[in-house]
Amino acid sequence: MQPSNKKRILVQCAFLIAAVLMIVHGTGRGEIATVWNKAVNICLECIGLG
Repeated sequence: MQPSNKKRILVQCAFLIAAVLMIVHGTGRGEIATVWNKAVNICLECIGLG
């Protein structure tokens, strides 16, 4: 493996771990309902049902 590939894989793993930690933190704070409500509102507005 070339050094640039190792560095790229390391950066990708770091971002993956950071993303998982942020998802777990947001889930722990109870933000799933907030995100879901916003998604539903956006969908309803785009379709025109709301």
